[in-house]
Amino acid sequence: MTSRTTSRAARLDQVCADAVGVARGAITDVDPADIGEHLEAVAEGDRVVTHFFESHLAGYRGWRWAVTVTRVPRSRHVTICETVLLPGPDALLAPGWVPWNERVQPGDLGVGDLMPTAPDDDRLTPGYVLSDDAAVEEVSWELGLGRSRVMSQEGRIETAQRWYDGDAGPEAPIATAAPRNARCGTCGFYLPLAGSLRQMFGVCGNLYAPDDGRAVSADHGCGAHSEALLAAPEQPVEELPTVYDDSEVETVAVSRGHGSVESGEPAEDYGHS
Repeated sequence: MTSRTTSRAARLDQVCADAVGVARGAITDVDPADIGEHLEAVAEGDRVVTHFFESHLAGYRGWRWAVTVTRVPRSRHVTICETVLLPGPDALLAPGWVPWNERVQPGDLGVGDLMPTAPDDDRLTPGYVLSDDAAVEEVSWELGLGRSRVMSQEGRIETAQRWYDGDAGPEAPIATAAPRNARCGTCGFYLPLAGSLRQMFGVCGNLYAPDDGRAVSADHGCGAHSEALLAAPEQPVEELPTVYDDSEVETVAVSRGHGSVESGEPAEDYGHS
């Protein structure tokens, strides 16, 4: 046998609802000019009603004064429960509070700053547990197992996706502007990472590259690729001597102008001795 309990909506008590003047008089900490018109009366429970008044306080646009009143059974005397300033539906509110560790952005950590990592960080997983054998410990450090926590699979996937989508990936402006065959994976300055990220990421070791000392994807690229050769210098073309073909010469008759002489005629006198 089961019983069903239903909650009924509170009924508006008329005596409390009519006590608008009593509710307005309870707002005593501000100037009367800061209290606007009566907006509504809302039933909170049996013989409990909250009156809302418009607020004219500077800096509280859209807020409302809320005064809760009540009365005892069989009494018409209304008393004040509480008075408070509450935001309305269109109130101007400050942004929601965000914990500091969620507000920190990449690049915010400065010199001397500390950012503790939570013990339950999903990006980390327990690593190798130290042994009392010195020989084992020496080998473990060589293999990178001497840390209390290492990156989890989720942490590695998140890191790889962030790198690939950022300035270290194939869609970075410098990569798209580089020659198609100038990819980091085929560059002599490319230093592959260790572990599972080795297949896709490495560190640039080219002093003149903009990504020097940074992790880059294998299909990233730039103009400082080790095999980016300059264009071959132009070879001088040997010039052949000029050859004239007399058979192609055409004789053209020209008219002589005034004052011209034939080569066989005697020279003219210039008029001086």
